[in-house]
Amino acid sequence: MASLASCIFCKIVKGEIPSMKLLETETIFAFMDIGPIAKGHCLVIPKHHAAKLTDLPDDQMGDILPAVKKLAIATGAENYNILQNNGRAAHQEVDHVHFHIIPKPAEAGDKEGLIIGWPTQRNLSKDDISKIFEEMKSKL
Repeated sequence: MASLASCIFCKIVKGEIPSMKLLETETIFAFMDIGPIAKGHCLVIPKHHAAKLTDLPDDQMGDILPAVKKLAIATGAENYNILQNNGRAAHQEVDHVHFHIIPKPAEAGDKEGLIIGWPTQRNLSKDDISKIFEEMKSKL
């Protein structure tokens, strides 16, 4: 398991910083968020240190989504967001891959949980989208 001495999440995994651990496997660690934006807001992290999802080896990903699913169920929320950011411009604050499980109570509106504005790229034509599709597909 790769770790980084200065990483707060690596320190949590090692037990150097206390956490409210919810779930742990050989490859993941899940705990309550200490700055929750909703009741039940929690995180799933790989134990292997990787700054971004694309840095995480494939063999370290297998337990992540099953853990996310278990925690989403455990919140009891019918509505929820699963959030995973990569890089500062994408609002990643801790440079260690992590997945947020954020319950969204239906009655909360914009008072609790994740609040999203979703602007579309309206200036993209179908031809533009097709070109992007071909470029991305060629890299797979």
